[in-house]
Amino acid sequence: MIVITGAAGFIGSNLVARLNEEFFNDLVLVDKFDNEQKNNNLTGKSYIDKVDRDVFFTWFENNYKEVEIVLHIGARTDTAEFNREVFDALNLNYSKELWKLCTKFQVPMIYASSAATYGMGELGYKDDHEIIKDLKPLNPYGESKNEFDKWVLSQADRPPFWAGLKFFNVFGPNEYHKGRMASVVFHAYKQITETGRMKLFRSHNPEYKDGEQKRDFIYVKDVADVILYIMMNKVEPGIYNLGTGKARTFIDLVKAVFAAMGRNAEIEFIDTPEDIRDKYQYFTQAEMNKLHDAGYIIPFSTLEQGVDDYVRFFLLHNRYK
Repeated sequence: MIVITGAAGFIGSNLVARLNEEFFNDLVLVDKFDNEQKNNNLTGKSYIDKVDRDVFFTWFENNYKEVEIVLHIGARTDTAEFNREVFDALNLNYSKELWKLCTKFQVPMIYASSAATYGMGELGYKDDHEIIKDLKPLNPYGESKNEFDKWVLSQADRPPFWAGLKFFNVFGPNEYHKGRMASVVFHAYKQITETGRMKLFRSHNPEYKDGEQKRDFIYVKDVADVILYIMMNKVEPGIYNLGTGKARTFIDLVKAVFAAMGRNAEIEFIDTPEDIRDKYQYFTQAEMNKLHDAGYIIPFSTLEQGVDDYVRFFLLHNRYK
C-alpha cells in the first residue's frame, strides 16, 4: 500500500487522483479530515483507509509491513503565520518522527520541501545540498522546511530510498479551501469574476516594471507527474527542485486567466503593503538540471496551458480534480 499524508489537501488530493489514474487504489490517506470543504477534494477517489494524522504513527507501527512507500505531502503552509511553535510541531518534528519510522521499518519516503527555503534568492535557486545550510528563508514556514532539509542531510541513518521536493509556485484544482494561501490564479479568477478587473502589486524595485515581478509557476498536474516518476524510478536520493525552470511575470499569469475566461484584460496596480514590502520576492526560478539528469524529460505545461486547463475545466464549473 501507498501512504499519502496531507491527502485531503491541494497537492495531496491531486496526487491521489493521479495515482488512481495509474490504477493505484491501495492508498492510505492521512490528514485531519475535519474541514468539510477540504474533504470534498477526496470525493470519488479510490483508497482503502483514512487515518487521522494524530494517530498515524501508531497505525504505522502496526501496519508498516504492508507499506510500500510514504508520500509525505502534509504540512502547515501559511506563510503569513508567524507562530514558530505551529511549524515546529507540524512541519519539523512531525516530519522528523516520520523519517525515523521510515528508517526503522525500511520504508521509502518522498517528502515535500519548498522553494520558500530560498528566501530572497541571494544564493540562487540551485538544488545543491551544499548551499542548504546557508539559505535564509523569509518566514517561519520557509524556516521549518529548510530546518528539516538540513536535518535530513545530517542523518547517518536513512530510509532505503528518499527524496525531498522543493515545490515552487504550484497552482491548480482542489484549492478552494485554502483561503488567502490559494494561488494567484485562483484569486485572479475570483477577483475578475466579482469586479471584472485584477489588481496587482506595483513594483517598488527599479529593476522591475509594475506587474513584471516573476515567479516559477507550475501546474499541480506536473507536480503529481514528477512525484509518480520519482516513486516508480527511485532516482538518486536527494533534494530536488520542482518548478518549470521558466519564470513568468504576474502580468503573463493574469492575462492567461482573462483569456481562459474569454475576457479582455483589465489590470490595475496597487502599492505592495509596507509590512511585506522589504521581504517581497521579485524573482524565483528553479534550476531543473538535477531532475532532468535523473531522467525526467517530460515537458512541463506552459503557464498558458496550465491556466487554461484549470480555469476552463475546473474553476468555471466549480469542479474538483
